[in-house]
Amino acid sequence: MKTRVLTVALFGLLTVGLYCPALPLDGEPYIHDPSTIMECDGKYYTFGTGGGGLISEDGWTWRGGAERRGGGLAPDAVKIGDRYLISYTSRGGGLAGGHAGAINTMWANTFDPQSPDFGFNDDSVVITTDGIEDCDAIDPGFFLDPTNGRLYLVYGTFFGFIRQIELDPKTGKRINDDDPIDIAIDCEATVMIYNDGWYYLLGTHGTCCSSANSTYNIRVGRSRNVSGPFVDHMGVDMLRGGGKLVIAANGRNVGPGHFGLIDQGEDVQKFSFHYEADLGRGGRSVLAIRSLLWQDGWPIAGEDFGGGTFTIESVRSGFTLELGVEAVSLSTTRPRRGETGPIAAIPDQDVAVVSQNWPAGDIEIRIADYMLQAHQKWTITPVAGVGGYMGSPYFKITVAGTDRALAATKDIDVIAVPAFTGASEQLWQIDQLIDGTYRIMPKSLAKEGYALTAVGRSTPSLTKFSAKNLAARWKLIAP
Repeated sequence: MKTRVLTVALFGLLTVGLYCPALPLDGEPYIHDPSTIMECDGKYYTFGTGGGGLISEDGWTWRGGAERRGGGLAPDAVKIGDRYLISYTSRGGGLAGGHAGAINTMWANTFDPQSPDFGFNDDSVVITTDGIEDCDAIDPGFFLDPTNGRLYLVYGTFFGFIRQIELDPKTGKRINDDDPIDIAIDCEATVMIYNDGWYYLLGTHGTCCSSANSTYNIRVGRSRNVSGPFVDHMGVDMLRGGGKLVIAANGRNVGPGHFGLIDQGEDVQKFSFHYEADLGRGGRSVLAIRSLLWQDGWPIAGEDFGGGTFTIESVRSGFTLELGVEAVSLSTTRPRRGETGPIAAIPDQDVAVVSQNWPAGDIEIRIADYMLQAHQKWTITPVAGVGGYMGSPYFKITVAGTDRALAATKDIDVIAVPAFTGASEQLWQIDQLIDGTYRIMPKSLAKEGYALTAVGRSTPSLTKFSAKNLAARWKLIAP
């Protein structure tokens, strides 16, 4: 937060279907400089500049109500053992005291304001800057190294260097008084993540705090060493202003900044951030969540999935999901040799015509070669008023042009029912995986881990999802 204005080809690139507009988070997700989202006692919490924050029961609908002591700017949070360590900027950032910044840490046992264990303890300063040196101690970001359990804090803004210090994961205090390490320039709101032997430094470039005129964007460099040098895809050190783009303004959303990793396991990674301005919400700063993909060793933002019309193709076989009905030949006449004249396009099948002989009740689901059949095209639509999951609403999946809906059965199988009713077995959780493919899970069985799976050459069913199983990965492709 600053106060001056300033694959192999990805499978996801194939998901160029007839998308609906991007879906903003539900409720009142208004926040600036959100901390990394934490799960606590069955709810999700994020904190922002000023002391307050947001709460969600499902990761989709957000409301105010989170409380944090200390006020200040740009907090962050990390869970260590059964406690939560929180950091925040207590001064600096060009406010009173100019660039003489200070970062505090404190502990909490719970984030639930109604819990008898609620409270923040051992609030103490871990790093300061004097307002003259080339750094402003604001915008802290935690990194708990998964390889050895060591805890680091990165901090700083456009006023000088981004720096790194090490903290004691047992106390949250600084381990020693060694000079902080300079690791980047020309960014702020930095955070580190680890993936496949690499350390990644993500920083927010551009200008903030000017609503729709903000130019915030998130960029990244990587290193084999926890303290750098962090270099981008073009070989430019972040100490020289380098950084590969992760996400920039898109659609009617402006100024993404303040990255926070949400690793849900089994190749499902997402990240939180804020848009400086959501033009659909009057230019207010809002919380946002996107899928995180990995391409050639680099993190990039996944699709802002809002639904659309697609064929649903199995990664295992390349066959497509279809309604178990008799195929209808496309209307075409083979041209005679030497025939001349205008060439007419072959029209798509009219689902209202070809569906007249479909059974009236439940219909089985199959997988087969894609042959431009009407019963192989699916419309995926967000469903309002039924809640959601991390960063997304639930969807209904219907045969395009009809109300016949994909549904899970009590026998842990899949069928198409005659009409969508809103029952939980007809609601679907659709997560983009780190390679750009999709996992498709019925709401009724998602907690148990069941996902749509190509269990055989022509048979789809529901099985426990495993990231190692290609049969449970799907591509969504424009028909």
